[in-house]
Amino acid sequence: MSWCNRRTLLLSPLALAACGFTPVYGPQGGGTALQNAVLLPKPNNEAAYYFNRRYEERMGRAGPGAPYSLNLTLQTDDQGIGSTSGGNTTRYRLIGRAFFGLVDTGTGQTRFEGRTNAFTGYSTTGSTVATRAAETDAMERLMTLLADQVIDDLLLSGVTPS
Repeated sequence: MSWCNRRTLLLSPLALAACGFTPVYGPQGGGTALQNAVLLPKPNNEAAYYFNRRYEERMGRAGPGAPYSLNLTLQTDDQGIGSTSGGNTTRYRLIGRAFFGLVDTGTGQTRFEGRTNAFTGYSTTGSTVATRAAETDAMERLMTLLADQVIDDLLLSGVTPS
């Protein structure tokens, strides 16, 4: 490593500190403001259940008097992307979108809105049971991706209690 590269590496944290950078989970970070503070909508299907489960794994479960609630709309689409010469689809792409808004429960004001999307895939070449298991696993992976992206967007938004 050259002398210049070492100096850059050593001085980078100072430059970040000087610009007001704060770690998300640090003492003044935005991650603690949303921990156990966002009430999620009740899941009405399998996808919403997987989304809520992942969100609560990372951010905790909010009680009835939570300062925020999350307006959430999840959309999923299947897209056939592989087929045999006989025309049978052998692979699917599962595409998901999450539209969300963080609402201050005290005022009813939307503090942050966003949208994110992701995709995953699964194979249908096994038995009916194996195909259903692969589809369920793909849905769970997709909702995990979407929940992680929503959390990241909320944490980076800088929302703090009013």
